[in-house]
Amino acid sequence: MIGMENPSGGDLGAFLRSRRARLTPQDVGLPDTGRHRRVPGLRREELAQLAGVSVAYLTRLEQGHGPNVSTEVLDALARALRLTANEHAHLRRLARGRRNTTGAAAETPRQRVREPLRQLLTAMDTVPAYVTGRFLDLLAWNPMATALLGDWDPLPPGDRNLARLVFLSAGHRRLFTDWDALAADTVGALKLDAGCFPDHPRLTGLVGELSAESAEFRGLWARHDVKEKSHGTRRIGHPVAGDLVLAFESFWLADDSDQCLTTFHAPPDTPDADALALLAPQAAAL
Repeated sequence: MIGMENPSGGDLGAFLRSRRARLTPQDVGLPDTGRHRRVPGLRREELAQLAGVSVAYLTRLEQGHGPNVSTEVLDALARALRLTANEHAHLRRLARGRRNTTGAAAETPRQRVREPLRQLLTAMDTVPAYVTGRFLDLLAWNPMATALLGDWDPLPPGDRNLARLVFLSAGHRRLFTDWDALAADTVGALKLDAGCFPDHPRLTGLVGELSAESAEFRGLWARHDVKEKSHGTRRIGHPVAGDLVLAFESFWLADDSDQCLTTFHAPPDTPDADALALLAPQAAAL
């Protein structure tokens, strides 16, 4: 599919190449030799030197043809590439998936939201909140989320997905005035799932659809950035509440490791809090 590399090795190699391309010799303490660089980033031999592996071995890894990669080598590559904690974990998952790939989709249980969690969402009557599962599928939400972000109930279950909404819904593009940042964060989160479930048909179908329909998605997916944002801000231009800057918090649910609860709020006694409160009557009527 467009934009979806072969998980048996292509993802690992593409990720290594993308991280190498973003560094300069100065970033990693190497002298600048003055030699012309045809492409930006570290040369393959420079990364091999920093990680303590041969150039031939690194070449095989980047081409998806090398042998199984030890934890020690992965950690050395992570240090040499100055990977973040999320990127380091993603590298390990890609290598593990590469070792264990059999060509069959991983068996994953159906995503269900526990009834007590649904009750909690309903009880949060002034706080927009929703629950996502694997691949950013929307599993449950409360009336305040509907009032703030739109009505997802009429969507077919397969279309209730944050990535689809971000890239394929004109309404969501208009709603989020910081759409570029939201789009990058969305792809970064989906990349993390790709490291965990590289062969899952839901993932490959979603990435194929988004790659075919959205040039922005294709470009971001090819960058191989991974992100797991547990908090931050979103800028929203709402037709009723006006312009809002809301903080969001995302919480992974301990007993449902693939599910995440996301909430939006504004500091009390602020114009953003007053604007958000305008949506409460609409939510109460739902």
